[in-house]
Amino acid sequence: MAGVQTAVALREQGFAGDVTLIGAEPHQPYDRPPLSKAVLLGKAEGSAFDVDFEALGIELRLGREVLGVRPGDHELDTAAGPVPYDLLVLATGAEPIRLPGTEGVPGVHLLRTLDDAERLRPVLARQHDIVVVGAGWIGAEFATAAREAGCAVTVVEAADRPLAGALPAEVAAPMTAWYAAGGTTLRTHARVERVESGSVVLDDGSRIPAGAVVVGVGARPATAWLKGSGIELGAYGEVVADDHLRTSAPDIYAVGDCVSFPSGRYGERLLVHHWDNALQGPRTVAANIVGETPEPYDPVPYFWSEQFGRFVQYAGHHASADTLIWRGDPAGAAWTVCWLRETRLIALLAVGRPRDLAQGRRLIEAGTRMNPELLADPARPLKTAAA
Repeated sequence: MAGVQTAVALREQGFAGDVTLIGAEPHQPYDRPPLSKAVLLGKAEGSAFDVDFEALGIELRLGREVLGVRPGDHELDTAAGPVPYDLLVLATGAEPIRLPGTEGVPGVHLLRTLDDAERLRPVLARQHDIVVVGAGWIGAEFATAAREAGCAVTVVEAADRPLAGALPAEVAAPMTAWYAAGGTTLRTHARVERVESGSVVLDDGSRIPAGAVVVGVGARPATAWLKGSGIELGAYGEVVADDHLRTSAPDIYAVGDCVSFPSGRYGERLLVHHWDNALQGPRTVAANIVGETPEPYDPVPYFWSEQFGRFVQYAGHHASADTLIWRGDPAGAAWTVCWLRETRLIALLAVGRPRDLAQGRRLIEAGTRMNPELLADPARPLKTAAA
């Protein structure tokens, strides 16, 4: 997503030079969200971007893995030989974290690429007993698809609740009931000891039948190939960029899941692993390359998830909030959580309330102060709760 959007944005903003898009996968560039839904369930053969690369003068070099970069020489190293560049944009995204001891074990799957989805389609079609490791966003989405396919699904989570790394306990707690309501067994405080043929063994010695195991325990920036390049990497292995997405090396930018950037809005460096970031960031990078003076890249992070019959949306970054306000009953089908900092709306999570999300995102961008009492009334349009 980030690489394609950067190439397209360059042309849209008038860049007339050569543009080459290099990718390790052999497939035409594709979108990822459908992989855990339509592609996985056989409702679509793929999710290739509707982009005429030839008409835009964008050269694709597919199936070519980049092995390293030498900023001083302005060259990339690939298995097919060196590739020179004048300007380079790193858009390598993130790669899923593997469960220790499971690499090469038959029946253990990841879900990140088109090939991953294609390998999992027949597994769902055979309606195996499936164990999902990790009750995060991707784990819940895959469990939803597997249940739709008629599989028996158990989700095991080492923490005490779903989305433990993403949401506070009081916000994630109502989501626990979604699993049982969706016909999925959720086991928390459950760590995988090992995977054997036909079963998953937990650290308490219990066994869960498993015709297949899908690992969804997170992702890390795909930047191992940059080690030794001199490009600064952060604590999570991400490329460290400035507020215009420029890296520490001259003539090299970074965009999407592989890069962190300083946010003036939130007063900290953000590493955002979501689709919208890979859509927005390329416009800033393209503006830098064509010589415009873009505003600092400081988006309101946004993502969505479809799980267990619910449409969940999140905007903002709630880490520095000092107040949490509920709009609606979390036991119901539609509710919203708002996070405030000194009465300013800085983040919200909307379940089945897309209007709250749309209005709230604009209020976050504007730094609007809110009236907490009015905000708590779910019958009142969120935008009318401004102080």
